[in-house]
Amino acid sequence: MHRAMKRYIRAIDRMNRWLGRMTMYLVFVLMGVLLWSSFSKSFLAPAAWTLETAQFVMVAYYVLGGPYSIQLGSNVRMDLFYGDWSPRTKAWVDAVTIFFLLYYLVILFLGAVSSTAYSLGYFGSDPFVFFGDLFATFLTDGLSGAREKIGFLERSPTAWRPQIWPIKVVLCVGVLLMILQCIAEFFRDLERLSGGEPDAA
Repeated sequence: MHRAMKRYIRAIDRMNRWLGRMTMYLVFVLMGVLLWSSFSKSFLAPAAWTLETAQFVMVAYYVLGGPYSIQLGSNVRMDLFYGDWSPRTKAWVDAVTIFFLLYYLVILFLGAVSSTAYSLGYFGSDPFVFFGDLFATFLTDGLSGAREKIGFLERSPTAWRPQIWPIKVVLCVGVLLMILQCIAEFFRDLERLSGGEPDAA
């Protein structure tokens, strides 16, 4: 069991470390969009796409960087108490409180999946069945068959009117990766409590 837990920790840490480091470069994309927005407003006709693009990039930066932030331990803690505790006490507290974070993330993930299904034109009450059917159709009938399953695509109510589903998919992926990283952190705490030290990825 310990070996399987260590393998899981290494695999999730490696994946989220790589994604987190790639996500950091979205700051430069965001800067470029905002610079163009300022330039176009000053010297050209204002671009309709810059504000929402900046918002979408910021959402991707925040959500996809979340798992790496959890891995680094840079999420918010009450260091007034936490900083003076022993590593074993920290592991105990983390192993218990991680369930509160997991509960929140699971609820967030369910809402994100439901919202993503809505943005693809599904108005029913079981989005997982919709996505399972969509995936099965894609495997059997290809992209054209999957397109027939998709209904009215939700768009932003702004002048630019972009489709909303891509950023909602990013939200689903980011929250799912945060859930997987939280499980890795729980396993890491169990390793520390059992007297071992989990391997670094």
